[in-house]
Amino acid sequence: MAELNGRPVTPDELQTLALTNYGSFTSLRVDEGRVRGLSLHMERLVRDSRVLFGVDLDPEYIRGLIRRVAPTSGSTTIRVTVFDPATDLGHPDRADDPQVLVTQRPAGALPLPPLAVRSTVYRRDLPEVKSVALFGSLRHRRAAQLKGYDDALFVDGQGVISEGGTWNIGFFDGDQVIWPDAEALPGVTMLLLQDIHEHRVGRVTLADLDAMQAAFATNAAIGVRAIARIDGTPFAVEHQVLDVLRKEYTAVAGEPI
Repeated sequence: MAELNGRPVTPDELQTLALTNYGSFTSLRVDEGRVRGLSLHMERLVRDSRVLFGVDLDPEYIRGLIRRVAPTSGSTTIRVTVFDPATDLGHPDRADDPQVLVTQRPAGALPLPPLAVRSTVYRRDLPEVKSVALFGSLRHRRAAQLKGYDDALFVDGQGVISEGGTWNIGFFDGDQVIWPDAEALPGVTMLLLQDIHEHRVGRVTLADLDAMQAAFATNAAIGVRAIARIDGTPFAVEHQVLDVLRKEYTAVAGEPI
């Protein structure tokens, strides 16, 4: 199901999104009509619309659009995409009327299998924005998969770790959870975990990986997903801290849509 502003989206409108690839989105998991961190998702959409279009969105309006698509029982994944169907490649300065596209896909069973990830030097444009422009992230994911990995992990030229293509990364060094201090998307799942679990934010490099006991990826669709290895460095995929984080995240009360 795909609706634009509460009605079926037309092929011409989707064509604009496909050909210009300018906009932002957020993906959220709905369980029994509730969403963990829903307010944070709405804040993201409002913030990113202001950055990309210079326009404020009404979060209550967006919630109403989500309610039209989301079931009241069971689990599903909803993606809310904000873009201007009138965007022109020659005049993106005229893109100032963002519309709201809501789509739905099945929610996967959790937890998902551990990831093997390959480090690559890359930085997304405007890392703080969840952009629909996924070319770079998908290109590096594809390259990693062709080498036998599941996904790519972004680092800078000095090996400082930032994020995955569509997820945040965290570590456990035996004493505490560490979130990388680097330019990355302020993911909703990461923010929720930071609010409920003791941690520190610090610089983490590829050279530091041998000192880490566990590593994990987070986003709204995957929750807390173990990382089995980064390049040639293995991590414990059944570490107790992973169970603790999953239980704490699952216990976060969902907000009604």
